[in-house]
Amino acid sequence: MAPAGGSGVAIGPDGKIQKKSVSWSNILLGAGLNMFEVTTLGQPLEVTKTTMAANRGDTFPRAIARIWSRGGLFGFYQGLIPWAWIEASTKGAVLLFVSSEVEYRASSFGAGSFLAGMTGGFFGGLAQAYLTVGFCTCMKTVEITRHKQAATGVKPPSTMTVFMDIYRREGIRGINKGVNAVAIRQCTNWASRFGLSRLTEVGIRRVTGKADDKPLSAYEKILASVFGGGLSAWNQPIEVVRIEMQSKTEDPNRPKNLTVAKTLKYIYSQNGIKGLFRGVTPRIGLGVWQTVCMVGLGDIAKEFIASLTGEKPAGH
Repeated sequence: MAPAGGSGVAIGPDGKIQKKSVSWSNILLGAGLNMFEVTTLGQPLEVTKTTMAANRGDTFPRAIARIWSRGGLFGFYQGLIPWAWIEASTKGAVLLFVSSEVEYRASSFGAGSFLAGMTGGFFGGLAQAYLTVGFCTCMKTVEITRHKQAATGVKPPSTMTVFMDIYRREGIRGINKGVNAVAIRQCTNWASRFGLSRLTEVGIRRVTGKADDKPLSAYEKILASVFGGGLSAWNQPIEVVRIEMQSKTEDPNRPKNLTVAKTLKYIYSQNGIKGLFRGVTPRIGLGVWQTVCMVGLGDIAKEFIASLTGEKPAGH
C-alpha cells in the first residue's frame, strides 16, 4: 500500500522489504485528505485549541463561548480560507512523499516498523514545517487574533492586508514567526503518530494472527490511527509556545524577540505547568481526527481508487 497514510514499506512474497511507490495520484490524495480533514472537524478543533492556548485562563466552555461570540458557527472556521486550505493542500503531499522515502530507507537499514515509522514521521513533519506549515499556522493565529480585535470595536484589516503588512515590516521572518516551534511540533507530532500507529498495528497483527504481508482491515487501521493520533498530544507545551510566539495580542509582560526557550519560560512564569497544557483536550481530538484521515482513511481511499482503475495497490 503506498503511503496515503499507511506504511511506506511492504514485505514482499520473498520476505524482503519493498518500497511502496509514491505516485502523483498519492500526492493528490494526500492533499485531498487534508482538505477534507480541515474543512470538516479540523478547523473548529484548531480554533478551539488556539483560543484556549492564547487565553490560558479560559475554561473549555468559556473558550467555546468566546469563539461563538466572534461569529457564531462561522467563528469556528476563522482562518480556514485561505490559510488552512493552503496548508492542507500542500502539507499532506509533503508528509506522504518525505515520510515514505525515509521510512523505506530506515527499514532497509534494519529498523523495525515502530522505529522506521517514527523516523519517517519525524522527517516528514520537519519538511512540512519549513516548506508550508510555518507561515500558514502563523497567519491562522493572526486571523484569530484579528477577530479578537474586532470585538473591541476596532475594524480589522483583511487577512491579505495583514499578511502584506507583516511581510513589508518583517519580511520572510515575520510571516514565519515561530517556525522553529512549528518544526519541533511537526516532527514530534508525526514521529509519534506514525510510530505509535505502527506499534499498534504490530499489536493488532499479534492478537489477530495476521502475517506481515496481509493487509489490516479498515477498522483495524482506524483503531491504530486513533491510538497514534490521541497519544501524540504529549507535546502540547510546544504547541502552546508556538501559539504564543505567533499571537498578535498585546501583552506588556511578554518579552521581546521571543525564542522557543524564552516563550516557554514566560508561559511557565505566568500560568505554571497547567498553562503549558491549555487546549490539550481539543488537541487530542484534532490529533485523532487528523491521523484517522491520513493514516486510516488514506489506505481505504487508495484501495477504493484501485478498485475503480483495476490496478493493484502497491505493496499488496
